[in-house]
Amino acid sequence: MTKAVLVAGGAGYVGAHTCKSLARAGFLPVVLDNLSTGHRDFVRWGPLVEADLRDTAVIADAIRRYHCGAVLHFAAFAYVGESVTDPAKYYDNNVAGTLSLLAGMRAARCDALVFSSTCAIYGQPREVPIVEETPPDPINPYGASKMMAERILADFGPAYGLRSIALRYFNACGADSITEIGELRDPETHLIPRAMMALQGHIPDFSVFGTNFETPDGTAIRDYIHVADLADAHVSALEQLLAGKPGGVFNLGTGRGYSVREVLNAIEHETGERLPSVTGPRRPGDPPVLIANPARARRELGFNPQHSDLTNIVRTAWAWHRRAHPKRNAPAGAGALRFGWGEVGPAPSKGAARP
Repeated sequence: MTKAVLVAGGAGYVGAHTCKSLARAGFLPVVLDNLSTGHRDFVRWGPLVEADLRDTAVIADAIRRYHCGAVLHFAAFAYVGESVTDPAKYYDNNVAGTLSLLAGMRAARCDALVFSSTCAIYGQPREVPIVEETPPDPINPYGASKMMAERILADFGPAYGLRSIALRYFNACGADSITEIGELRDPETHLIPRAMMALQGHIPDFSVFGTNFETPDGTAIRDYIHVADLADAHVSALEQLLAGKPGGVFNLGTGRGYSVREVLNAIEHETGERLPSVTGPRRPGDPPVLIANPARARRELGFNPQHSDLTNIVRTAWAWHRRAHPKRNAPAGAGALRFGWGEVGPAPSKGAARP
């Protein structure tokens, strides 16, 4: 019998990839998404409940109607810069929205949750690789909102019997191997898709932010984890909870870092094209190195990334971008960019390409 689970934010990047992994593992992913940033076309492996995270009654009804045995929670705003300029938006959605989701779960007597968290809760850790015991010290409202949500989950355990796992992942990247789904945001701030969009003529302002870090080549080093490996880890965490095993927090990364320069070299090698050589100043608060220690996830979740070598990350991302972002020469001052699913708004404003 197919086991139904509610996937809040399942029309987004990581959520949609996880829905595909869930279906492959014998689950029915019931997507709850307001489609403000997600894509209707990404909902392919189960029904869509089009609703906001703060609609507690709809959440409870969906859990009851589909007999969902657990919830996976991806529904969050995740632009670091925007969280600084509009923190109310982030605390309302990422914190109050989580409380609403949990209220719906309690009303429907659903007590298992896998939470999509982030390494942003660590801020600028003094030691790397980063272990889960590293004290949280977020430096922006986005990271703080995720830390608050984790604290709520921890408090709801002994109080209400909630069993939860928080997965703190590092730099999600890559795309589905057959290009059904991938990264599709507006605006785009992540390094790999921005570099590829620059090669395709969609953005005119690609830059490397900081070349004077204390790293071998002067650019920031990050732990890049393929989205397919993240998706599989969510399925493993879900299966742990459904088997009655305890929850906890887990880092999801490879334990190996790549510099911005190494990533861009790999993109140029895969595409056969040269990126613009433009550098900008370091962004405030950008640590030189962020690398996970994934030992706990390997030991307790059986986490073993199979897709996260840099060559495969770049290969799958480029295949997706060639489909979703057809190459074109964007005229100066162009308005909307045409993607695989229609017009998605104005070109991203000049800003940081986040690694």
